[in-house]
Amino acid sequence: MTDGEDTDDKPLTLPTHELHGHGLRLRRWDPESDADVEAWLRGCLDPEFQRWNTPLKPMGDFDGVRDALRARFREDMTGSGASFRITDAATGEILGHVGINDINPAVRLAHIGYWVLPESRGRRVATRALTLAARFALTDLGLNRLELNAVGHHVSCRVAEGCGFRYEGTRRGAMFEAGRSDAFRDAHLHARIAGDAEPAVERGGGDRPSSP
Repeated sequence: MTDGEDTDDKPLTLPTHELHGHGLRLRRWDPESDADVEAWLRGCLDPEFQRWNTPLKPMGDFDGVRDALRARFREDMTGSGASFRITDAATGEILGHVGINDINPAVRLAHIGYWVLPESRGRRVATRALTLAARFALTDLGLNRLELNAVGHHVSCRVAEGCGFRYEGTRRGAMFEAGRSDAFRDAHLHARIAGDAEPAVERGGGDRPSSP
């Protein structure tokens, strides 16, 4: 960087292309696709998802999900987020979601989260997708730091650490209790920075959702 160069207003690259690797294909969710809406609704209604996440706005029908996906699409277009549908590269089967959220270009910081559909667990989908999305965020998007919140279970922490997200401490009262907006619980903070080495990824193992 030369003297006097101002990087605060440098635009981030939007996720206009697909991500490929580790047997997966990641692309943006399409709010006008009934298949995408149905998959997102099933993900949000999954008891395992609801156990660890409390969306600010409950989504229980197609219209609510479509509105939510349209909002995520707008975030993609403005550069404040990057939401990807996870699919099997060979079959096209929808497996889950991984999202880069709350992108702050001034300090090169964002949060990342994921969930995996029930029938797709046990195949290291989360690990493979998280690795792909983190590489995209820390290279193509030019971010320096990615943060991941893991709530209440060790499986999500192992997924995070397996993808190079180091445990940095506990954020007290950082997230809502399951199904409530009047009580809070702690979250484990994991983070990865651009200078960290990317670990090797293998298939097999479990997947549980982080905060999406």
